[in-house]
Amino acid sequence: MNISGAMTAIATPMFEDGSIDYDSLDKLIDFQIQNSISAIVAVGTTGESATIDFEEHISLLEYFVKYIKGRVTLIAGTGANSTIEALELTKSAKDAGADAALLVSPYYNKPTQEGLFQHHTKIADEVDLPQILYNVPSRTASFIEAETVARLSSHKNIIGIKDATGEMNNLEDIKKLCKKEILEKSFFLYSGDDATSYQFLKRGGHGTISVSSNIIPNLISEMTSLAMNQEDESKGGEKINQRIEGLNRILFVESNPIPVKYALFLMGIIKLGIRLPLTVLDSKYQEDLKNELKKLDLI
Repeated sequence: MNISGAMTAIATPMFEDGSIDYDSLDKLIDFQIQNSISAIVAVGTTGESATIDFEEHISLLEYFVKYIKGRVTLIAGTGANSTIEALELTKSAKDAGADAALLVSPYYNKPTQEGLFQHHTKIADEVDLPQILYNVPSRTASFIEAETVARLSSHKNIIGIKDATGEMNNLEDIKKLCKKEILEKSFFLYSGDDATSYQFLKRGGHGTISVSSNIIPNLISEMTSLAMNQEDESKGGEKINQRIEGLNRILFVESNPIPVKYALFLMGIIKLGIRLPLTVLDSKYQEDLKNELKKLDLI
């Protein structure tokens, strides 16, 4: 399965009591599709998967499938630090009709490289659904080394990796060790770091799974297309990247999705709901975020 382009790690809109706001979710999904996003990642980190319970998680995935109706690719966030739980969520994503799954490296329990290999292999063996590895050591305290990625890349159900390290050396290591699978178009490379995604794409990445695209899907889509087509810099990819640098920076001034949910609130797309232990963006950052949105004519 060839999944590429600009993809949104979508936020989960909530009311102020923390319950899910499905009307706002519809509005946010439509906003993405209308602005050329090629795929939506549902109930990942940005979707507050860590505070959404098991039954809610499955219900949300079913809702996404029914509402999107095949208009774009749906990638279900199904990772967990328990292999059994991740396996059940991935099975549920397949049953719901998701096109693929994104599995974050198990967090907190700090598995060995062999543990990571066995974790992902077990899920890929048991669920016939395209699966994307997700390496985000800043949040998980575990790192999928390039050699482990290479071992996993030959599995028919493991089709790529979302690399949120922001380290281009890591990208080059994976490209070298997974060269055969990349050339065969059976393994794809996705940026998971908005600040470095343009550079990642220019170095041969196949797409970006973006937080910023929640609020600027059109710009992320255009920049991604230009970068993947290895355009002449005069055509504007680098100009877009420079234009959104300030926004990319402030969207991570507190833990994701705190800033992006506040931005979506300011834009009138969602309400001001977020689940503890996450809180609404600190007032000391709110004016700076407003200023970045104004620069981009978003409010």
